[in-house]
Amino acid sequence: MSVIAAPVPSSILDQDWRKVLRWGLICGGALIAMCLVGMPVEMDRRAIIERYLSLGYLTVLFIPVLVGWVASTQVVLEGVEARKQGPFDLVTGFVVGAIGGGFLALLMVALDSWNLRDPLVNWSPKLFRFLTYENGMGFGAVAWIVTGAVLGLVGASFHIVPRTVRRVTSFVVFGLISLSILESLIDDLSEGFRLEWLDEFMFAKKGGLTVTSTIVIGAAIGVLSLVTDGRMKAATERYRNMEGVERQKTSIVLFVVIAVLCGVLPMFLGKIMNELLANVGLFLLLALGLNIVVGLAGLLDLGYVAFFAVGGYTTAVLTSPNSPWFAPELHFGIALIFVVIFATITGLVIGAPVIRMRGDYLAIVTLGFGEIIRLLFMSDWLGPYFGGAQGVTNIPGVDLGFATVKGTDPRSVFYLVLFFCAIAIYVSWRLQASRLGRAWMAIREDEQVAEAMGINTVSAKLMAFVVGAVLASFSGAVLAAKVGSVFPTSFMILVSIIILVVVIVGGMGNIAGVMVGSFVLIGVLGGPKQPGLLQEFQNFKLLIYGLLLVFMMLKRPEGLVPSARRSRELHQEEFLQDAWLQDDKLDSDDEVSVGDGGAEEQ
Repeated sequence: MSVIAAPVPSSILDQDWRKVLRWGLICGGALIAMCLVGMPVEMDRRAIIERYLSLGYLTVLFIPVLVGWVASTQVVLEGVEARKQGPFDLVTGFVVGAIGGGFLALLMVALDSWNLRDPLVNWSPKLFRFLTYENGMGFGAVAWIVTGAVLGLVGASFHIVPRTVRRVTSFVVFGLISLSILESLIDDLSEGFRLEWLDEFMFAKKGGLTVTSTIVIGAAIGVLSLVTDGRMKAATERYRNMEGVERQKTSIVLFVVIAVLCGVLPMFLGKIMNELLANVGLFLLLALGLNIVVGLAGLLDLGYVAFFAVGGYTTAVLTSPNSPWFAPELHFGIALIFVVIFATITGLVIGAPVIRMRGDYLAIVTLGFGEIIRLLFMSDWLGPYFGGAQGVTNIPGVDLGFATVKGTDPRSVFYLVLFFCAIAIYVSWRLQASRLGRAWMAIREDEQVAEAMGINTVSAKLMAFVVGAVLASFSGAVLAAKVGSVFPTSFMILVSIIILVVVIVGGMGNIAGVMVGSFVLIGVLGGPKQPGLLQEFQNFKLLIYGLLLVFMMLKRPEGLVPSARRSRELHQEEFLQDAWLQDDKLDSDDEVSVGDGGAEEQ
């Protein structure tokens, strides 16, 4: 196969200036949008490195780096040899970043000249002081143009520097940001393990890493990235290539290690961190159920919160003395039996009418069912039975005989959630490798082919709805016992959306991916009403969820921790292309070998 060389620019100024201008406008527009949303000013209170860098400035500074990197990315067509990247691309990133910084300078002039606070609520003196570094408009304008140009240059340089430099830099930057984000968790752990000196060394009194700890920890992370270069990837590939008994043993060992950590760490954490872990566990339980419906069976269910509500209200009615119509005041364990029964019935009722629907139609109908159930619980018609908008209160905790699990003791709640999560993980793991699990995955890949192969798609889909409903009802039951009350507003459609984002970002069809997605999204950003580690994101979490979802769909649709099967499905065309190129290369080598052999004989 002949390869055409890509045209080499005659000079560093031989740019596609229309493309450069377009990316500069994108950079400037993103910077202005970020500022007018209010995120930089709101997050300026959170320090990353004391006195030098805040989370607010970080949200602005990363945009020129990202756009500079994308603008200087070389698009290589099939059959065309890529040119060597160099100063030409650095100029691209430099100009794009400078244009973006210029937009911020224009925003400062506009902030100083006009008052547009009425339509734009974040058009404020705080934003002006943030952009000018409180040193005047002239200084701020020059500073942002220079800073934008330098950051765009840095983004473009990642295409040129050696891979080792790129790896070390990215590890150091993301490692330091992660440690700063986990400050409250590290504070709790250092106090629990009596390592207060480590906390004092790492973090300043007003928050953020100290300058000394930034240098020391950054150097340590850099060395660690060099030592582990290639080993983590090799270990991951080795685990993925394991089969049969060997893979099963390795999975059991990993599960035991994670279980021990989850059982031991809460003992050294305070109430706030245990409350956070309990919330993560509740959403993980929901995500594991939705992972069966969406990740394994491929059924896009946007009304999944309905099963969550059924579990919560069933527990409330059967255990609370304040139940308005029927108050048997059963023990939580007995009530849980009825929770499973009612969740199964609800799963069948919702699943049966939509069983022949696919794609968008299925999503819209399940969305409607979810809203119908929430409105029924809120309605005056069922108010005498479920309390209407007032809900059901005075729900007792879970009496274990030797202790009572209730919301005032987050650690005990976390252990209860951990118990149900362990059940859900085991059930998901066993089902995934079972005949039913393989039927679900066949339906997800191609329902018509699965039906032609003899799979009863109707019963398989209904079983997916039922299993997902039961796991979601467990989470609703625990939530009712934890909070002590249930209200219709606790089961908004937003819960279904966030759980779907958790599954997609983590990795659909993969238990480990769902766990990672829950810890990253719910643990850091928080749930619909639950705070995460970064409470500054409280007002912007839906925006961040949306941006993250769009980015994942475009760049990594298989998720953060994808399953091997799911990766093959989503990248089938790439695998086929690679195989074609490999066969073509082998054919070329054979031709060369035959030609050489003939020459030698002559």
